[in-house]
Amino acid sequence: MFLRKMPWNLLKQCLGIVAGAVIVAISINTFILANQIADGGITGIAIILHYIFHWQVGLTIFILNIPLFILGYKALGKRLLFLSVIGVGALSAALSFTSAIPVVTTDTLLAAVFGGLVTGIGMGIVFRFHGSLGGTDILAIFLNRRTPFSVGQIILGLDTIVFVGAAILFRPEMAMYAMIYMFIAAKVMDLVQVGLDYSKSVMVVTDKPEEIASEIIDKLERGVTYFHAEGAYSQNKKKVVYSIVNRVQLTQIKEIVHRHDPEAFIAIGDVSEVVGEGFANWKGH
Repeated sequence: MFLRKMPWNLLKQCLGIVAGAVIVAISINTFILANQIADGGITGIAIILHYIFHWQVGLTIFILNIPLFILGYKALGKRLLFLSVIGVGALSAALSFTSAIPVVTTDTLLAAVFGGLVTGIGMGIVFRFHGSLGGTDILAIFLNRRTPFSVGQIILGLDTIVFVGAAILFRPEMAMYAMIYMFIAAKVMDLVQVGLDYSKSVMVVTDKPEEIASEIIDKLERGVTYFHAEGAYSQNKKKVVYSIVNRVQLTQIKEIVHRHDPEAFIAIGDVSEVVGEGFANWKGH
């Protein structure tokens, strides 16, 4: 009855967050716990407490998040708080349900690498559905509004405290492996969120802007924007041609520019995500 009344978009978000949380839980149980690798934030604290007192990681995560939910109620807003509770609850439950899955490897380096890979996939799915697994993210948002530090700086500081604690309680290598794990997880999480289809932004300073723009539009079927610019040294005024293309078209656009103006100045940059005509649509954003 509750699911029937829930809007489809919100239900889809919840299901995506739960799926991502289950993947993270599997990673923690099969790679992290068995090899005494710490994690960042609240999860890292729960893992350290598990090593010392043998407390259940899932239950500890849920209990530690309760005061943070209360603290972050106003900072997060009702919807994000609701999705965070769903994420934390799903992670806590999944950690208990998946605890019987056999350990994949006892090689600490392999566990850090592949644990980061699997965790990154799970976290990427959670964030792709605009969710959260709670923890220090909530505390960072709360402190950000009361201190001069950014959310990223606060999270980094809190994670550093956890890693130092792991190094003192166990041995320095465990903190180093934890950093490898967190680095890989962060990179994979970004890939899951924005995808592998990186585009390229191309900016061309040329004396033949109309010819170059016309061929890009006709042959590559990409939009082109003109910027009006003036050289600081020469004080010559020019039109700058700006376009975004996929990686396959990058060689073609270089050939177009070189054919019309071999003396043109061209700057190429990475664009992690493009939403609009000819690229990704707004669905899911």
